[in-house]
Amino acid sequence: QGESVGLMGLNGSGKSTLLKLINGTMRPDSGSVLTRGRIAGLIATGAGFHSQLTGRENVYLNAAILGMSEKETARKFEEIVDFADIGDFLDTPVGNYSSGMYSRLGFAVAVHVDSDIFLADEVLAVGDKPFKKKCLEKMEEVRASGVTLVYVSHAAASVAKMCERVIVLEKGKLGFDGPALDGIRYVKYDDDMGGKEGDELAASDEELGADI
Repeated sequence: QGESVGLMGLNGSGKSTLLKLINGTMRPDSGSVLTRGRIAGLIATGAGFHSQLTGRENVYLNAAILGMSEKETARKFEEIVDFADIGDFLDTPVGNYSSGMYSRLGFAVAVHVDSDIFLADEVLAVGDKPFKKKCLEKMEEVRASGVTLVYVSHAAASVAKMCERVIVLEKGKLGFDGPALDGIRYVKYDDDMGGKEGDELAASDEELGADI
């Protein structure tokens, strides 16, 4: 509880599947997944949006899917809209949105849900570089609030910055579980980043922007 855990591994290793098991959208074939409190997340930004409804209407729809009451959504509506920064398109059907706008609105809704467990699957892959930076700052706020964070990313720099612990999956099996930088080295991401290690890896915002 309260940990920030990075989930790493090659494509197909089971990272997104594990998040879906935690979220309850999938059930394990054996064993069990025990959670406590409200779970929110970004397993698929914009999942549940209706293409014929406006951005404004979809904020309320998506927030309800994520467990927010109408009153709670109304209280946070302006924050969500300001964060998404989609301007005059708020009252346009989302079917007309670009993929970037669609993802930005989905991220903005999900990240404003008050939760005990927050699941994030490649969330920084949305939008342009300034928006990615804003996303990272918001994710750091979520982490600092004491929420349990499970963060899936191939971007070594962002994992090093966001997480104190890393779990590496290999074909659905646990390959590594330990300190974040050791986990990054385990999957040899430091080689992909040009050999950077330690604090240099975590501090490199320019590499973060290029790596996502």
